Amino acid sequence: MPLQRVHFAEEVPEEFRASLQAIRDELEVPAEFPPEVVSAAVAAAGKPRLAAEDRTDVDFVTIDPPDSMDLDQALHIARSGSGFTVHYAIADVAAFVRPGDPVDLEARRRGETLYAPDRRTPLHPPELSEGAASLLPDQVRPALLWTIAVDSSGEGTEVDVRRALVRSRAKLSYAGVQKDLDAGTAPESLQLLREVGRLRETRERERGGVNLPIPDQEVVTGNGTWSLEFRAPLPVEGWNAQISLLTGMAAASLMMKGEIGILRTLPESSDGFRRRLENTAKALGIPWPAGLSYAQFIHGLDPSVPAHAAMLAACTVLFRGAGYAAFSGSLPEQPEHAAMKAAYAHVTAPLRRLVDRWTGEICLALSAGRPVPDWVLESMDGIPKIMEECDRKANAYERSIVDMVEAGLVADKIGDEFDGVVTDVDEKDDSRGIVVLSSMAVQGRVSSGSPLPLGQTVRVKLVEADIAKRTVAFERV
Repeated sequence: MPLQRVHFAEEVPEEFRASLQAIRDELEVPAEFPPEVVSAAVAAAGKPRLAAEDRTDVDFVTIDPPDSMDLDQALHIARSGSGFTVHYAIADVAAFVRPGDPVDLEARRRGETLYAPDRRTPLHPPELSEGAASLLPDQVRPALLWTIAVDSSGEGTEVDVRRALVRSRAKLSYAGVQKDLDAGTAPESLQLLREVGRLRETRERERGGVNLPIPDQEVVTGNGTWSLEFRAPLPVEGWNAQISLLTGMAAASLMMKGEIGILRTLPESSDGFRRRLENTAKALGIPWPAGLSYAQFIHGLDPSVPAHAAMLAACTVLFRGAGYAAFSGSLPEQPEHAAMKAAYAHVTAPLRRLVDRWTGEICLALSAGRPVPDWVLESMDGIPKIMEECDRKANAYERSIVDMVEAGLVADKIGDEFDGVVTDVDEKDDSRGIVVLSSMAVQGRVSSGSPLPLGQTVRVKLVEADIAKRTVAFERV
């Protein structure tokens, strides 16, 4: 699932820079790559393992934010009878990184790329992630080429994955592709992306699945004050995400049939999470009628509406229980991803996520009917633990950054009063809980001289807003 991202419209102010560095220090976020890792990456960039099959004839393109250089995926879609053929090229990190080499060991320590408003902390050295392994335009690159047959309803019916050489024709941006689609000038492959993406979105709704269109948050300054604006994802971002989800589900199908793999799993959410989100919706003035399912509620939100965007950001809490399940010889007891309402695996972002290198190799072997490589078998049981620890760090990093920004938004409002809704009450002390302000997407601790009314509007006074400590606190008036 996409992460909640915070950006600054202008240069990050010094008080936020200091706090960002403090967050990195607390969470032990890696800094620069050690010299031996950089040297190994440079050497690997010059001698990749190249596939024999050449598919540079396919007109692949990449679609990413304009400043992205770590390009994991390249896409081409064609009609095939009443359905479609999806070609999805995924960067072949294993063509450069050998098990046990310095780049591999450092990647196992990092787990995934981390994002902050002032920097990226990449999984692999830029010499690979933004250079030799990235699917940059007009460059022949080794890739894992997924070929997926999709029927007229948007359902995947057949899948093949193999190593191949590919060449992207263009590095496109979401905004540029959306503009061309809206103007009717996009090439056929991108028009089919819209068609297949919409079909997949319909299939998702029919399953009761959810793919959160998380908006980016941008901090804007003006007249000496701070404000938080949300950038709603463009429709093409959702359609592109559907191709990645299609591939992840195809990978899970391969793994479950072959009885070996690593799935991305998520148990059903608890009633407590549902109650908390219903209270948040109330705080933001968004109706959630009785009997309306979580999935139906999410599909009814418009990320271009600020309150809805804040609600979508709050809904990420339901994905906090996601994990990984490695299996061999028998299926996991709980193989499904509850948000997808399907079995699913991470396979499409190996430049930015460690597990995708393992799952990619497993799917290559299963598709070809050959044994899974020994290095994968020997290490796959430890990958879920590595990824879950890294996910915890990434979530803590993200939450700390959001808390820091929220403190900054109200730092000059100490003593002011606000209306807010109590979204959570401490089980051990019902005079303490969490309040979400009705006038802005800020939450904080609240204390009261009497029991807090869960889900009800209260008047509160801001008593603390500390950027360095990343804390916001209120007292009930």
